[in-house]
Amino acid sequence: MLQIFETEKVRTLRPRLQHLLEDHVYPHELAWAQRPFSEVAPILRALRPEVQAAGLWNLYLPAELGGPGLSLTEIAQLSEWLGRSPYGHFLCNCQAPDAGNIELLEQYASPELRDRFLEPLLRGEVRSCFSMTEPEYAGSNPVMMGTTARREGDAYVIDGHKWFTTGADGAAFAIVMAVTNPEAESPYARSSMIIVPTDTPGFELVRNIPVMGHAGSGWHSHGEIRYTGVRVPVGYRLGPEGAGFLLAQERLGPGRIHHCMRWIGICERSFDLMCQRAVDRELAPGRPLARQQMVQAMIAESRAEIDAARFMVLHAAHKMQEHGQKAAATEISTIKFFVAGVLQRVVDRAVQVHGALGVTDDTLLAWFYREERGARIYDGPDEAHKAALARRILKAYSPST
Repeated sequence: MLQIFETEKVRTLRPRLQHLLEDHVYPHELAWAQRPFSEVAPILRALRPEVQAAGLWNLYLPAELGGPGLSLTEIAQLSEWLGRSPYGHFLCNCQAPDAGNIELLEQYASPELRDRFLEPLLRGEVRSCFSMTEPEYAGSNPVMMGTTARREGDAYVIDGHKWFTTGADGAAFAIVMAVTNPEAESPYARSSMIIVPTDTPGFELVRNIPVMGHAGSGWHSHGEIRYTGVRVPVGYRLGPEGAGFLLAQERLGPGRIHHCMRWIGICERSFDLMCQRAVDRELAPGRPLARQQMVQAMIAESRAEIDAARFMVLHAAHKMQEHGQKAAATEISTIKFFVAGVLQRVVDRAVQVHGALGVTDDTLLAWFYREERGARIYDGPDEAHKAALARRILKAYSPST
């Protein structure tokens, strides 16, 4: 932990979070991972009173919304610990996409929408999903979108096709990005965000998309959805009409900090497993893997990369916290592709050190490898962030670049 960023709140809450995970989560993860989430959710919800008593509920929210009022850098440090388990964020009601949806609702929802949709989320009574990506269009270009929401009196009628709608299975409602202003001169002013309860006629969860052979359920599923004549009140729109892209950017900036610190948590957990395996596994009597120079190199490289990644993310979080999201745009692009790469390399090394065991579901490594390969794709692929970073750098050398 970098002392420069650590605060009294972090020093108080981190040990509580660590004990909660070690006592109630780590011993059961592998068994839970083999069961549908509908069977695991009640177990996790039964632990939530203990989470609340420890002051770990809604960690990323201000006090007026039931959270501990942490800064972005404080949230980032605790998010790393939550990320060490696939169930950490859900246990504390900090899971994506609900965390980002709560932030949107808190800022843009009317009093009526807050009562109906925000308050149940804050209490952990329901889940939500975020429906933006479409199979027919490049997800790296969010202004290209085929889903439409046309006005008919005091209602929107939504038609379209989405996929990778995270958490759709079991969600009470979706926040949908749809084109409402197709004639707008700027492509960035054509879409809006609209709340759609999932029991609305015309909303169809087609399937949970299998990821590398495994179709998840519950909040870590990725749903394919059809919207066919879905009718909702105009008042279910968030923010001004045509402001969907702007809202999405506001949502994604802090979200990338959360993602990156969660990935570092996964790296630390994988690193622990790798080191323990290196010590315990013998190639021959008295010859543990830990004595092999190639394994030592994997451990050394992983330690250096994880520590570098953590410092970069906390630096980006501090800059955003102090100067706003726009001022930290360069740092956000940098950490998004750098930390995603570190994640992939560290998990891959841990799998390699475990040998055949590493590709089975007898450890969490195969789960991490399968579920987190998408880190280099979602919220902007590596290539998009590298190009954006390079353009900003080169402007200092040639304004016409």
